Amino acid sequence: MTGKAVNKAVLKRLLGYALHDKKKLAIAVGLLLVASLADVSGPWMIQHFIDNYIAKDEYPLDMVAGLALAYIALMGIAAWFKYVQALRFNEIAIGVVQTVRKQLFGKVLNQPLSAFDYMPTGKLISRITNDTEAIKDFYVFVIGTVLKNVIFISVMLVVMSMLSWRLTMVVLVLLPAVVAVMVLYQRKSADAYRKMRDLLADINASMSESIQGMSLIQLMRQEQAFSKQFSSLTRRHLESQIGVMKLNGLMLRPLIDFLSGVALLSLVALFGISGAELVGVGVLYAFISYLGRVTEPLIELTQQLSLLQQALVASERIFGFIDAKQQRYGDDALPMAAGRLECRDVAFSYDGKQQVLKGINVELPHRGFLALVGHTGSGKSTLASLMMGFYPITSGELKLDGRPLDSLEHSVLREGIAMVQQDPHVLNDTVRENVCLGRDVSDTLIWQALEKVGLSEQIRAYQQGLDTRLGSGEANLSAGQKQLLAMARVLVVQPKILILDEATANIDSGTEHHIQQALNALRQDMSIVVIAHRLSTIMEADEILVLSHGAVTERGNHQQLLAQEGHYWQMYQLQQAGEHLHQIEEQGVAELSA
Repeated sequence: MTGKAVNKAVLKRLLGYALHDKKKLAIAVGLLLVASLADVSGPWMIQHFIDNYIAKDEYPLDMVAGLALAYIALMGIAAWFKYVQALRFNEIAIGVVQTVRKQLFGKVLNQPLSAFDYMPTGKLISRITNDTEAIKDFYVFVIGTVLKNVIFISVMLVVMSMLSWRLTMVVLVLLPAVVAVMVLYQRKSADAYRKMRDLLADINASMSESIQGMSLIQLMRQEQAFSKQFSSLTRRHLESQIGVMKLNGLMLRPLIDFLSGVALLSLVALFGISGAELVGVGVLYAFISYLGRVTEPLIELTQQLSLLQQALVASERIFGFIDAKQQRYGDDALPMAAGRLECRDVAFSYDGKQQVLKGINVELPHRGFLALVGHTGSGKSTLASLMMGFYPITSGELKLDGRPLDSLEHSVLREGIAMVQQDPHVLNDTVRENVCLGRDVSDTLIWQALEKVGLSEQIRAYQQGLDTRLGSGEANLSAGQKQLLAMARVLVVQPKILILDEATANIDSGTEHHIQQALNALRQDMSIVVIAHRLSTIMEADEILVLSHGAVTERGNHQQLLAQEGHYWQMYQLQQAGEHLHQIEEQGVAELSA
């Protein structure tokens, strides 16, 4: 984040969006020019009437009526053109915001997962919504106001110089002083507005995380602690806003009003010294009128600096994310023909300091069945994420279908290897859309996939069938059913490698058996990698890797690992004992019921 009062590179880039449609911008500026000419002509006509008719005590009816009608017409023209140009600038602003939002969201979708490891959801949403709204305000109010007032003041100064260059010089002295105030205000307000925007993002992040984790907060009775944290953020945000308001109250209108008052006194004093013979009464009236009209645009320009500062801070954050490193894929567009997977001395670190995986060697043949087991934090899910291409490996080599993973095109990678996660996300949409996820999949294939995972009976029970909306009150799936739905998503496209990351953790034994049968059938044309705590689900695996602290400590099939009587054997014995105790409990409950 830059510490400069005005980041010229950011401002230039921000203005560049409006220049994409030069024709629309030129029309808006032309409308502004016409409106300014019409607006400035009013005092000039009154000056002409005072000096040429009132001063001579002449009131020709046709001339007076003509001037009155012309004055009314000019004011009407000015009002109409101001209205039309405001619509034009709003149209430009909305178009820019749409472009920036689409660019930002497109970049978000293509960010590597590592970008989200330390990015709270609330802050990201704040960038897409609040920060882009600040850009809209920049175009609607700042750009529109600056162009309107600069053109208006320029036209006014030209007319004033035509009336009296002496009085014009007095007014011109006001402009450098105002510019100095604006520059000083900009420098003073830069850090204050940046802090205010950052605190607003923190507030959004706090609300988002609190709502998402509401069950945990209430279970742990942390309502008061989170309320205090939120109150602290809002208090600091309020304090920063008050600081900005104090700065605005001191440096905006009071200073500008003082400077304009000095200019007005100077005009009156000059008129008193020179007399009406050098400067007519009408000219003095016109200058006083113009001075009043100059003051408001100057105050308006200075007041827009706050919006300018907010827009620059918001743009720094948005452009920083847009320019961030994107997920990179290779150029190999040849579809995967087989589900072969190889890891050679693979190592990985999230932060570049602490090794999460080290020296991983795996060789999974086509139609193979690989299982990964180990304690929490052993690196199982991280290894699966590397196989999916979510993160680039730190060192070593990872191949799919005999080709380096980083050489494969995005579509090839995503069609060739798929994952069913432990806590799958369910869209607030129909069953059909939740399964196909925008892909061109027929209802027949969807029903076949639901049938394979044992979810078709449940969906047929819904009155709307595949058109039933999930997560919106019409139907809610259990944790196990969500995992079955996620598995159906994968099965409709038949990948070459399927990774199950604790995908059977929330499924009962009957459904698990049904899925095991489906997976055995699917192995006819795909390889399977299973991460599991329940060892009963991987007894048929061709090879089981036991991970501990990021390294493979044991490997072999189920019988071989039991014969080694190592960590895997201990895990198996504990689970067998647990299942035995569970059976005894169920038997006791049944006897009591009888």
